[in-house]
Amino acid sequence: MTEGNFVDYVKVFLSSGNGGKGSVHLHREKFITKGGPDGGDGGRGGHIILKGNKNLWTLIHYKFKKHFSAEHGGHGSKNRSFGKDGQDVYLEVPLGTVVKDGETGETLYEITEHEQEIIVLKGGKGGLGNWHFRSATNQTPRYAQPGMEGLEASFTLELKVLADVGLVGFPNAGKSTLLSVITAAKPKIASYEFTTLKPNLGIVEYRDFRSFVMADIPGIIEGAAEGKGLGHYFLRHIERNATLLFLVPADSDDIVKEYGILLDELRRYNPELLDKDRLVAISKSDMLDQELEEEIAAQLKPVLGDIPFLFFSSVAQKGIMPLKDTLWDMIHDHKEPKV
Repeated sequence: MTEGNFVDYVKVFLSSGNGGKGSVHLHREKFITKGGPDGGDGGRGGHIILKGNKNLWTLIHYKFKKHFSAEHGGHGSKNRSFGKDGQDVYLEVPLGTVVKDGETGETLYEITEHEQEIIVLKGGKGGLGNWHFRSATNQTPRYAQPGMEGLEASFTLELKVLADVGLVGFPNAGKSTLLSVITAAKPKIASYEFTTLKPNLGIVEYRDFRSFVMADIPGIIEGAAEGKGLGHYFLRHIERNATLLFLVPADSDDIVKEYGILLDELRRYNPELLDKDRLVAISKSDMLDQELEEEIAAQLKPVLGDIPFLFFSSVAQKGIMPLKDTLWDMIHDHKEPKV
């Protein structure tokens, strides 16, 4: 998936259908000149329904078409015939989509399950035909209800990427390079910061034809939790990842400090992110010899405690399989029974 095709934020304008009018009709046949009322009810207006689809990964299908209207309900007719219900409009969205009020920004719904359906705008109710208004004192009512009008509103759709592993790191930490090496994804890679401006997803092939999903989240900068740069747009994608893989490059001026800043940004954005499993990986470790690795490990152990860490190099293909093994165990340890 190219960066330009990954759309994770759109605003849509929706309107449900109007209800059909109830019918005003008096029964007439050849030998019945003064029959009673038999006007039928109007049909319901079409709903606007959001539906989760696990096969979608982006909101690009709403990038250019943003206005959707459901069908109006049909009018009632004679012989107590009901009007046809308006056709509903289904808007399919990827799992992890958050629906917000377009005016207030209030979070209304979250789509997290395949084929989950949420009616965001109900169609107008059809009006009652004059058959409903007959009585002993009014045997030929010549009025019926009009259908209720549908609803109109704007909504913001935000996608929080659902992935097994989310890559967390400063710009130019080697996240895109890692994704390109262990998956078939082709993210943009360059030696300058902020090469990645949209999340990239890749399927990591593992042993015995198994796989898991990895997301390259755009680089975090200090102050991202306060919205500096595109901080909030970047950080929201981390919320839905099962495991966080912190990438710190071996050529960093201070590896421990850099990890601390990343952790602090997550804490300030959403403290619950610190409850996720995390792995610290020192990238570009082909630059290190054994002595330097041991020195860095000695610095990390007191800071990380029980949190695992390892060294790898995407370019030199060093430590890639141990990295996959560790991530697989972290993702599936609580899902698969021990043998």
